[in-house]
Amino acid sequence: MALKDTINTDLTASMKSGDKIRTETLRSLRALILDFEKSGADRIMSPDEEMKLLLSAAKKRKEAMELFQTNNRPELAEKEKAEYEIIATYLPKQMTHEEVEKRVVEVIAAVGATGPADTNKVIPVLMKELKGKADGKLVQELVKEKLSAL
Repeated sequence: MALKDTINTDLTASMKSGDKIRTETLRSLRALILDFEKSGADRIMSPDEEMKLLLSAAKKRKEAMELFQTNNRPELAEKEKAEYEIIATYLPKQMTHEEVEKRVVEVIAAVGATGPADTNKVIPVLMKELKGKADGKLVQELVKEKLSAL
């Protein structure tokens, strides 16, 4: 089932159950999908484009949550956290810190990186492979950490 159909089905269910935050979040996702369709692309959204849309929405929620926490607005941070968790259910299972770290070490060895100067060789390979499965910030931090230790 396409993301659009899944979102519409879940939206109908959340409206019937009266779950306001879930309904609001799913409506915002549906709006993003409709924006894509009306952009003049004249094609159906590919799985990669669906992933990109979901990752973008999740990243916005995560950044807003951090900003609200920094500015001592816990009630708004909680709302953003709830929305992030709803969006995360449509994303692939996230890799653990240890799994990402293991993969970073493997790619560094495979690419033959020898120090921090080789960051631009390692990160593109990892991000292509881990897109949607791991947080980009975490990948970048681990790559810098591991390359600095070489």
